[in-house]
Amino acid sequence: MKANAMVARVAAGLLAATASASAWADSEPVRWQLNMPEGVTRTAENAYDMHMLMLWICVAIGLVVFGAMGYSMYKFRHSKGAKPDVDFTHSTKLEIIWTVVPVLILVIMAVPATARLMEQYDTKGSDMTVKVTGYQWMWRYEIVGEDVNFISRLDRESDRIRQSGETPTAEANPHYLRDVDRVLVLPTETKIRFVITSDDVIHAWWVPALGWKQDAIPGVINDAWTEIRTPGTYRGVCAELCGKDHGFMPIVVKAVPRAEYEAWLTAQKAGDLAEADRIAATSVVPAKAGGEG
Repeated sequence: MKANAMVARVAAGLLAATASASAWADSEPVRWQLNMPEGVTRTAENAYDMHMLMLWICVAIGLVVFGAMGYSMYKFRHSKGAKPDVDFTHSTKLEIIWTVVPVLILVIMAVPATARLMEQYDTKGSDMTVKVTGYQWMWRYEIVGEDVNFISRLDRESDRIRQSGETPTAEANPHYLRDVDRVLVLPTETKIRFVITSDDVIHAWWVPALGWKQDAIPGVINDAWTEIRTPGTYRGVCAELCGKDHGFMPIVVKAVPRAEYEAWLTAQKAGDLAEADRIAATSVVPAKAGGEG
């Protein structure tokens, strides 16, 4: 019996340890998917576009470099009588070419990357602000100006399983360690500013489908923004090692149309948590590439 309990605890521990690494399993529903997800915000799309631009530039460079290597190895192989040019020292033209060309490539890559990076940090013109505070080991969400303030922590079922020594299964517990007791509900098609800090140690608020990660540092206010285009449920984790329960502070964001968000907000402000939870649990239009409906 002790051996079985030990195996169960090890299995649960492995699942917890890999929770952060596989945090966007919900955002990658396709098996054997090799590329990064496109996400559901402009920030995420910018990151994906830059990733693809860099990828194809690197592919082109690789084809040229390895193609030249292969040609040279074949054309000037020793078995065909090729002899090294011992008198060759350098070529000014070649040195200019292999200096100028990489500089141009870097400029081509840097200009759009810089523009998108500046856009990522431009929080001006936001329609609402959400304050996120990290704790060991939970998150506090405050809808600024709306008198909505609540704690979101690991859901009770996941917490029960991890402490009982049971072995969770994908069928019975599809979101083990990635569900919370209180979901952060946000409206779609709305520019939302996040201000992020911590009350104790350094945490990091990360929802991959939104396209960014922001550190939560005690005494420091970091900000970021998002505008979710597709309704759905998007999951994330704390991405900064913050203590023994680091793997047990997931993030769940549910994006809904404005009318549903207003209904949830009204229930929250009225203290009707049952109604707020019912709205948060109601299924929405399935999300594409970056979340779960």
